[in-house]
Order: sequence, then structure tokens, then C-alpha cells
Amino acid sequence: MRAAIEAKRAGVDVAVVSKLHPTRSHSGAAEGGINAALGNATDDSPEIHTFDTVKGSDYLGDQDAIEIMCREAPGDIYELEHMGAIFSRFADGRLAQRPFGAAGAPRTIYSADITGHVLIHVLYEQLVKHDIKVYEEFFCTNLVIDDGRCAGVLAWDVVRGGVHAIEANHVILATGGVGRMYYGTTNAFACTGDGMSLAWRAGVPLKDMEFMQFHPTTLKSNGVLITEGCRGEGGYLRNSKGERFMAIDAPNAMELASRDVVSRAEWKEIAEGRGVDGCVLLDLTHLGHKKIETRLPGSRELALDYAGVDPIRDPIPVRPGAHYHMGGVDVDVWGESIVPGLWAAGEVACVSVHGANRLGGNSLMETITFGRRAGQAAAERVLAEGDTGARIERSVLEDERNRINTLLNATGGERPGAIREQLAKTMYDKAGVFRTQSVLEECVEEVHALRERGRSLRIEDRSSLFNSDLVQALELESMLECADCLVTGAVARQESRGAHARIDFTERDDANWMKHSLAWNDRGEVRLDYKPVTVTKYQPLVRSY
Repeated sequence: MRAAIEAKRAGVDVAVVSKLHPTRSHSGAAEGGINAALGNATDDSPEIHTFDTVKGSDYLGDQDAIEIMCREAPGDIYELEHMGAIFSRFADGRLAQRPFGAAGAPRTIYSADITGHVLIHVLYEQLVKHDIKVYEEFFCTNLVIDDGRCAGVLAWDVVRGGVHAIEANHVILATGGVGRMYYGTTNAFACTGDGMSLAWRAGVPLKDMEFMQFHPTTLKSNGVLITEGCRGEGGYLRNSKGERFMAIDAPNAMELASRDVVSRAEWKEIAEGRGVDGCVLLDLTHLGHKKIETRLPGSRELALDYAGVDPIRDPIPVRPGAHYHMGGVDVDVWGESIVPGLWAAGEVACVSVHGANRLGGNSLMETITFGRRAGQAAAERVLAEGDTGARIERSVLEDERNRINTLLNATGGERPGAIREQLAKTMYDKAGVFRTQSVLEECVEEVHALRERGRSLRIEDRSSLFNSDLVQALELESMLECADCLVTGAVARQESRGAHARIDFTERDDANWMKHSLAWNDRGEVRLDYKPVTVTKYQPLVRSY
């Protein structure tokens, strides 16, 4: 939405194509806040924000991209406020900022604990204000490449049925992550890696796909996120003995260490028998009724509804859950890919500002900053070049209609849901918080077997209207391709860095592995290559909290 607004402001014709109504998109589930060095709580600066992000990335983030985000973030926050975003404030009227993990200062601006919900509605209002066309509940099935450049998309109309061609001189992918490839995830059912898969099939490499972040505080029953803001407001993590176990792994930052550090510490407590029924405890009871109701009302509601626990009186059982994919479509600092006319921004993209581990509060900022930049750059290209001449031929549209009809009428295969469920369990068990060579190799074999099974599916609903069976089949193909890229990269990376923690290679290896992985599509198979990390100021240091 932010990209579309910026492009429309520049004076070009723009539309949003979304498989959901935009306000149902997963950014609405972001709770804790959005980072910018405003310095309203304590002294802060874009330089400090940059260093925290570089360190948090375990030195795999591209420092030029990180500098851009951190430098431009304050202006983007003020613009969101002027659009109508209602942020929480200090008593003197300034925008409030809370501490978040691995941050050198309290820099996370927030709207209680429903920040993403607030921002997504503000941006949708801007779509309406700017009279931007929205193709709502249209599922993109393929990008069209004409004479080497992107000519638009093919999309299935979920509501009415049928495949349609939507031509465009430039296409910006902003489709989010792929957390649903894991069992036990904070991600919505719609987070199935569609944009990553579209780009991969179109010849763009996916970068750093082995890095999947596990959030430390999710509910065991369903993966629902309990925001990092709970720890930012002073919450404690305790084991079954009541001990604040983060004192061992992060004696200075404690519960506000980076997410990969906290998730590994929790996993260790559970594995060594100091957990509580497969969880640890998030204790907010000492914060008091007023603070919880003012700062964390959504978290209390989620704990009551989904865990039967009132955090005012009792600790919340939590455990690590798949949360955010640091990898994605390989793009430059303007969001442009190697395929002319194709761009990407947000979690679908890898700029890379997160490297091997994202800091909480940086993802919403990335979507705004790089969404704006991609919209601006793509619009400038349209105004400078005009019509590119790339077209979607009728034969291409007919071929896609035939492909979808063949899928709709297929018999004898498996239901998409059964394979999807098996994939999620395989990824969680074998490519999770801790990894080893032998188990990752098993995971590769199982993913390859699932991809083979996925070539023969059975769609029981043959209708055109609201066919969720068909959508699940299309999503499954995306998740299987992304899973293959992830585990292939993970097997190859023989070190521990950020969210990629190898039991058999416990140390970070800058001499051999301070480089981005690139997963190319080689006739449907994953082919790995590498490229250097951009370093401007900060040489790798030992990372401790």
C-alpha cells in the first residue's frame, strides 16, 4: 500500500492486486511497534540504530541498506502520523518509545500493542483517498516475462472465478513471508511465500533463504504472537523453577537480547527439563493491572482467549515459533530485481537490512521505508521511459487458463492440505531453532519427496466461486519451492549465524561464510551461488548481549 501511494503521488496509473482485502493482510497482526531513532525517551540517533541493526543481523545485513532505513525512518514516522496514525504518547505529548530487544535505546514507537493494525488501516484510508484501484481477492498465479522484462501478472479471481491478465510496465511484489511452511507459526494462513515463488520462477534468485526467525514468545496451542512489547514493558521470562534464565545467555540485556539469542535460550531450558509442559513462562504479573491494560491490552486479550490465562494474575506459557523470514527476493536498495520491470519490498524482499536476524520493530519500518522507495523509483522509471512495450499475449493467458483448468479437474492425487500439513511438521522438526547436517539432509530429502507428491493433487471442489481448495493447491506449490530453497541453503551453510544455529558448527565463520546465499531456479531445481555482504563502517565483532 505504501508503494502504491507513492507511485500514485508521482502521477502514474497504479493498482493493488491482493489475494485478501488489504486490511486483512498479515501486517495487521504486528503488535509491538515500529523503530525510528526519534530520541524521545533517551538520546538516540540513526547511527546508533544502524549499529544495533548491523550487530543484530550478525553482520550479514548490507550496511548501505541499513543506513538508508535508519536515516529515513524518522521522516517516515512523522509522515505516518500526519496521515492519521494514532501513536501512543508520553505525558508531554511527544510520541512514546519503548525498549525492544537488542536496541541501544528505547526507539520503538507504538500504538498500545496493536501497531500494525493501526498502520494498515491508515494506509488503506490513503488508498481510498488517492482513488487507487484495488483488485481485491485476486490470486496472482504467475508473472509474465515478455522479451526479458516483466509485462504484468496473471491472476485468478477468487470471488468470481477465471484467470485474468493485468498488464503493467512495472510490478512491485509486496506479498509478505512464508511462515506457514512451519508448524507452530505466528503467521496467518495467507503467508505462503507466493511472491518469492513468483520471482523465483521468473528467474530472480532468492537471497539468504536459510534464515527463518523464531519469535521467543508465541502461544503453544496455535502460535499466536505475544508481542516483544511485553518484555519491553518489563516482563520476565522464567523457567519451571521460577528463575530468570536469560541471566545466563544475556546477563546485560536479559529478556531484551536479540530474538535468536532468546529463542535458543528458551529451547535449551525446555530441552533440559526446566520447561513447563513444553513451554517457558512470560511473567507480567509484577507490571500491575493499570500498565497491562494501558500498554498491553491486546496481549492480555490474546492470553485470555487462547491460553485461558489472565497475565495480570498468572504467567503466560510461551515457546519459540516461526515468525519472520529474513530471506527473500534479491533486490537493491530501491527494491529493483535483476529482471527489468520487477521490484519487491517488505518481507517478500531481501534488501538486506535484517541479515541473519531481524530486530523487533524493524520489519514494519522496512515495509514503509522500502515500500515508499520502491514506489518512488518505479514511478520515476515509468515517467522517464514511458510504455516499455512489454505485453501479455493472449496465448500466454490461454495457457494459464488451461493449466488452472487441468488442476481443477485433476483426479487421483492427494489433497493439498495433507501435503501442507506434512511440510509444516517436517520443517519445524528438522529445520527449526537448532540444526545439524544429518537432520537437514533428511529434511532436504523429505521436501523433495513432498514436491514430487505435490505434482499430483486432487481438487475436490470443482467450482469457480470461492474455491479455497484451488487456492490451497496454488499456495502449496509456493511453499514447497520456498522450503526447498531454505533447506538447500541451510545444509550448505556450515556455521552458526543469527537464526541459523548449527549444533555441529557452533561458531560464526566470517572467513568462509560472511556472504549472502543466492538460490537460483535451475529448471525447477535449486542451484546455490553466493555474493558478498556490503560493509561500509562496521567490521564484524563478537556478538554478545
